[in-house]
Amino acid sequence: MAETSLVNYFLDSNTWLYAFIESQDQMKSDRAKRLIHDNVFIISAQVINEVCINLIRKAHFDEVGIQQLIVSFYLEHYVVDITREVLLRASEIRSRYRFSFWDSIIVSSALNANAAILYSEDMGDGLVVDGRLTIRNPFGPSA
Repeated sequence: MAETSLVNYFLDSNTWLYAFIESQDQMKSDRAKRLIHDNVFIISAQVINEVCINLIRKAHFDEVGIQQLIVSFYLEHYVVDITREVLLRASEIRSRYRFSFWDSIIVSSALNANAAILYSEDMGDGLVVDGRLTIRNPFGPSA
């Protein structure tokens, strides 16, 4: 696992899914694969859960494949647990920024791990949260 002080990027589940599931949007799939290949990321237990359930449902991953993926996430990336602190901060973020319940936990997890950039396709490209976390669409023109 990477040292958290050396990792500045948090990657939301949608980008992982473009990389793992062959999509009709080849540009997004290629960009996601390149981004993942070139970086170590901060992710959360929630991201792992979302990726796994979608791979089971959409790509028919079996349990061996899911177990291998979980192990690789923990070996190759910094994984943030969902703690009471993360959940309480998520509530504050929901109130202030009007994110969904799940998105606020992602944002809170990224802030908790001191990420500078949160890559997410669906959370407002360019938005700066708490003056220190910038949301970037990995498929947008600025990516």
